[in-house]
Amino acid sequence: MAAPLRRDLVLLGGGHSHMLALTRLAMDPPAGARLTLVSDTDFAPYSGMLPGLVAGHYSFHEAHIDLRRFCSTRNLRFVRAAVKGIDPNLGRVHLEGRPPLEYDLLSINIGAQPELDSVPGASEYALPVKPVGTLYRRWTKLRERLVGAAGPLRIVLVGGGAGSVELAFAVHHRLDGAADVQLVCGRELLPGYNARVQKTVRQALARAGITLHEHSRVQAVHADSVDTGAAEPLGYDELLWCTGVAPAGWLKATGFPLDDKGFLVVDDTLQVQGHPGVFAAGDVAVQQKHPRPRAGVFAVRQAPVLAHNLAAAVAGAPLRKHRPQQMFLSLLSLGEKRAVAERGPLAAQGHWVWRWKDRIDRKFMERFAGHPQDMTPSAAAMDMHCGGCGAKLPADMLRQSLAIVASAYPRTVSLQRFQDDAAVVRWPAGSALVQSVDTLRALVDDVFLMGRIAAIHALSDLYAMGAEPHSAQAQLCLPYLLPKLQQRDLQQIMMGIAMELEQAGCQMVGGHSMEGPELSVGLTVNGLLSGAPSLDKQGGAAGDLIVLTKPLGTGVAYAAAMKGETVGETLAAAETSMLCSNAEASRIARTQQASACTDVTGFGLLCHLMEMLPSDLAAEIDPQSVPLLPGVDALLQAGYRSTMHDANVHSVRSALEWPAFCYDPQTSGGLLMFVSPARLDKLLEALHAAGYSSASAIGSLRARDGGEALCMTAEESPGDR
Repeated sequence: MAAPLRRDLVLLGGGHSHMLALTRLAMDPPAGARLTLVSDTDFAPYSGMLPGLVAGHYSFHEAHIDLRRFCSTRNLRFVRAAVKGIDPNLGRVHLEGRPPLEYDLLSINIGAQPELDSVPGASEYALPVKPVGTLYRRWTKLRERLVGAAGPLRIVLVGGGAGSVELAFAVHHRLDGAADVQLVCGRELLPGYNARVQKTVRQALARAGITLHEHSRVQAVHADSVDTGAAEPLGYDELLWCTGVAPAGWLKATGFPLDDKGFLVVDDTLQVQGHPGVFAAGDVAVQQKHPRPRAGVFAVRQAPVLAHNLAAAVAGAPLRKHRPQQMFLSLLSLGEKRAVAERGPLAAQGHWVWRWKDRIDRKFMERFAGHPQDMTPSAAAMDMHCGGCGAKLPADMLRQSLAIVASAYPRTVSLQRFQDDAAVVRWPAGSALVQSVDTLRALVDDVFLMGRIAAIHALSDLYAMGAEPHSAQAQLCLPYLLPKLQQRDLQQIMMGIAMELEQAGCQMVGGHSMEGPELSVGLTVNGLLSGAPSLDKQGGAAGDLIVLTKPLGTGVAYAAAMKGETVGETLAAAETSMLCSNAEASRIARTQQASACTDVTGFGLLCHLMEMLPSDLAAEIDPQSVPLLPGVDALLQAGYRSTMHDANVHSVRSALEWPAFCYDPQTSGGLLMFVSPARLDKLLEALHAAGYSSASAIGSLRARDGGEALCMTAEESPGDR
């Protein structure tokens, strides 16, 4: 049996050091440690392949690590959030848009950001290459602008290091002569490289027609030119800034030791000086006794020592020291499939060097794809646990967690209300009380996010009836953990619930908690129907149109994720969809006088649609008009299905061969409504303006002639689409 989880090891950033370290730690998890990766992006770029990505040699997925998939296949928790600070005294990481994340051990590998403030105008007019995590998106937008230009544009890149050189070649190659590319270096080209490599690269730049300006330090940047001290300013249409990096500004407030540029100072054990429970690697850190340039090769070499020392710190074992190498192999791509290699005084260049580099890069990325072999699960359980009321969470834990949540959301959470045996709900005379209850097993390992999703999902039943949320009680089942970790999870879940209830104007008036083998989050929600028109579940008239406000696919997305087969875009889109409340859609449905409405949840599209139909009406659905989450088509075609899929098929009992997505159970799905044709355009316009970008008319109602209650408008079954 695995050791009980006792400590939280949190890793900030998906840099090279962390990803390689996590690969090792996932294969042999430190006993008693719960590992959490925090990143502000779903995909971590591999810097060695980014020039090839810009040049068109690689696809996005070939050059990026899918962090969601990586974590889901290795029993690691993944939290998508941007870091805004660290409190080492309390052991907390402060995150954008969510409560702090507590840690016992911390590792930082967040890279660096562009340094633009030292040159006047650079921050206003230049396009920074870093952070590399968003480089491809920014490059794609730039390329779209260039493609639409009337003639060749002037692209100036500032920086003379390896990254600048590779990017200059990549941009020139991808644009295929459609731009005048110029490279401006403050010093000589490729400082630190041997003379043979410098000569080779200068010749390659000349052959490609890339103008090189050496010893031309940029002194100021203007809207269409840069000053380099030359007689004439250097004009540009697009300016890429590839030089100078700075650490995250929030590091100054942490109290950690920093060098004169603001980077973290670490010992040879990669521990932040004076903070034995905090480690750092990659560009954000400076190894004081052995400083090295900021390059991916050094971050990669730090990973084995970092992985060992993190595991050793959990176990209280001795740490290793890292001694960075003096000499290393450097491979620079030259746009087309050519590259130059350097190791010490040696140099070589040609197509064969690029093929060599390509093999190395692809082998590196293979470590992060698919399922790891012989992975030891990190989930832990205790030997004995009571059931029934003996499984309730301790009162002290509840009081402490609720006190913290109440301080953050005083308008929503009142400690006084939790002291009574039951909640007393009073509402204005003439109003009707609407009550619903929903409980979800955990879909995601981010418990704060799970709290938000559960609250939005539960409130959806009220919105489907046109009711205004009034009050709620929570029902929680937390997994077996030691009290410290359990309390952290409890606070995160309750913060997530309270955030969404406050957005809805809904009071939390009580709840119940217990522990069990897995996490589940439920809410009982009360709503009021007053003077505003309500929404009926069944209704409609022949000729009414059928509208769906959110895309389908959450069921199959998470079913496939359990097997490690869902890519990050699909899960990110599913998360975004589930976090989109139906509150505004309900208001719009009432304003546009929808004749019937329900929310699409576990029974899937067709089952919920059948519930809405009066006995004298049939529904014609155009499957091609039904919005789907990205990637769902491929998952369905590969044969993935949610557990409830077959039960939904059986419930519909249709003689037609409906596409698989029509039966897919949804978590926090959209509203399904009927509306008259005269109001459709205004309805869709209002929904799109409110953020329901996928809202679509998917069919219509007609008089039922005794045949199928559900039929397709398409001539042929569209299969899994």
